[in-house]
Amino acid sequence: MNRNFYQTLGRPLSPLYSFAMRLREQFYANGVFASHTFDVPVISIGNLTLGGTGKTPLVQHTARLLLANGFRPAVISRGYGGSTKERINIVSDGGRPLLDAGYVGDEPRMLAETLPGVPVLTGIVRRLPAEKAVEMGADVLLLDDGFQHLAIRRDLDLALFNADTLAGNSRVFPGGDLREPVRALYRAHAFVLTGADEGNIERAVRFKHLLENKFPGRPVFFSGSRPAGLVRQVKDGRRMPAQASELAGRRCFAFCGIARPEGFQKNLQQLAVQPADFKALPDHHAYKEQAVRQLVQAAEKAGADCLLCTEKDLVKLRGLALPLPLYGVLMQSAPESSLDKLILERVGGKNRRLPQ
Repeated sequence: MNRNFYQTLGRPLSPLYSFAMRLREQFYANGVFASHTFDVPVISIGNLTLGGTGKTPLVQHTARLLLANGFRPAVISRGYGGSTKERINIVSDGGRPLLDAGYVGDEPRMLAETLPGVPVLTGIVRRLPAEKAVEMGADVLLLDDGFQHLAIRRDLDLALFNADTLAGNSRVFPGGDLREPVRALYRAHAFVLTGADEGNIERAVRFKHLLENKFPGRPVFFSGSRPAGLVRQVKDGRRMPAQASELAGRRCFAFCGIARPEGFQKNLQQLAVQPADFKALPDHHAYKEQAVRQLVQAAEKAGADCLLCTEKDLVKLRGLALPLPLYGVLMQSAPESSLDKLILERVGGKNRRLPQ
């Protein structure tokens, strides 16, 4: 049974869920539910739709942008998929990763590994790790997947859409792809269409105009996402830079546990990699011993001589003894320079502890 089938079954429940989300939004707007304000700027990077929209690469880009301009950002995440129940988890103190992916979730661990100098903290009640980050010296807070997290007020609220899927079927969960009704987008300060390329640009431009007409005064930006390179993960968990030429003539078994596996397949095409076989796993897939054994068996059946996955999957495979070389694809977000300008303007305007 495919996703459309389940959405058809869930369609009668969509109005009920939609009403609940609208009521929740009103409770925050009217002060029934508390919303905390920080003295430092808060940037939220999130989305209205279910599934992947390229949030993590944009979080990485924004953190590096702020670092390069003298700020001290920290990333705050819920830590989806991690086993921890602690209220505050310091995944990285800015110096090095401290907690593993199984404990805090794959995306926070990946951010901790790829953002040296940037603290990464998680917690279900995100106000608490946010307060801790400020105590640690952060002067900008980045909320990863924060659009629905209304308990923290933000100075810049970015709502992302994937240029391939846009708003999906425009129905609210469980009958569709939306986490909230479309009217929730009035909370956004700007929109970002990610993953735009030659194959989807015409439709994405039409969607851009639709957003501009329906939500006037809110700019719409494009952000490309491209493979930034390859790494090979060795048995002790270290990553070694690798060249795409290393995969020339090899039979790779490709796999991923992300929301949009078709996006990873597109990345492989950009790298001119033709995998011997491809396996799509559930988002935030936990690589237990049996699951890894099944992957290896599938690779061997396909006659593969190496494994290839996303960077997000790579962090969960550290320390596992694999009989085949393991490679990962690094991704890089490339937004319009005007989005960078907006981010720096909002941060500079609010920040009460400007960089020295």
